[in-house]
Amino acid sequence: MKNITVLFGLLIVLSSSISCKSGNGKADGYGNFEATEITISAESNGKINQFLIEEGQLLKMNEYVGYIDSLALVYKKEQLMANKKAISSKLLSVESQINVLKTQLKTAIINQKRIENLVKENAGTQKQLDDINGEIAVLHQQIKSIETQNNPILNDIKSLDAQLKQMEDQIQKSKIINPIKGTVLVKYAEPNEITTFGKPLYKIADLSSMQLRVYISENQLNSIKIGQEVKVKIDAGDAMKNYRGIITWIASEAEFTPKIVQTKEERVNLVYAVKIAVKNDGSLKIGMPAEMWLLSPTLSKGKGE
Repeated sequence: MKNITVLFGLLIVLSSSISCKSGNGKADGYGNFEATEITISAESNGKINQFLIEEGQLLKMNEYVGYIDSLALVYKKEQLMANKKAISSKLLSVESQINVLKTQLKTAIINQKRIENLVKENAGTQKQLDDINGEIAVLHQQIKSIETQNNPILNDIKSLDAQLKQMEDQIQKSKIINPIKGTVLVKYAEPNEITTFGKPLYKIADLSSMQLRVYISENQLNSIKIGQEVKVKIDAGDAMKNYRGIITWIASEAEFTPKIVQTKEERVNLVYAVKIAVKNDGSLKIGMPAEMWLLSPTLSKGKGE
């Protein structure tokens, strides 16, 4: 009887020792997977003439996926170009007049030098010099006057150039260009629908790398740091599937434990949110629950070596 009692005591000690080495059997954090979701909206008004996406489709960055009717914008651009051409013809006419006057001025200045030399040699009269000086002054005044008339024309052309750039920008924005690489989550519009500026067209997210948001207690803060490797587990039938995760963010302020994460007794405790980056092999989905397990110092050291 005494031997049985001793044996039973040894079994209890051994069991306790194993339990201490393996932990309490619970994960260090629970949460759900997230991804950065972006809603792509229309940048112009009109009928959607083409929309080449479907939910679940993988899109590349800067991939063309459709366009919104821009025919009215094209007509407006052509009208602005015609106006610019008409105004530019006036500018050419004015510049031609200025060039003629500048040629006359150049000739008058040559004559002025010649007459000045003649006057110095008493071969010319002062009246001749006064006349050429007066002619030069008149030419300067005429050139200045025409250049003043030219300024409003130049301003009109600058204004038209600005309008043309704006119109070209609107035409370009009529094309629906996907801004990031990702998977289409939701499609909000269909071809032949009328859309307006800012109206959502589809939602997309890059699912190649997921973010697991978990919550930890205050006494766990000393055990984690940004850049630290952890183990992430998800349900896979009767077993658990393991992933490698890297802590990328730790909340600076505490919050109450979400109801869906912990038991009623633990909800009164303040916790800190943590984000863990996990490479997606195609099995991870937005909203999927997962567990975070901190690696033991021995395992972490071994991975670092």
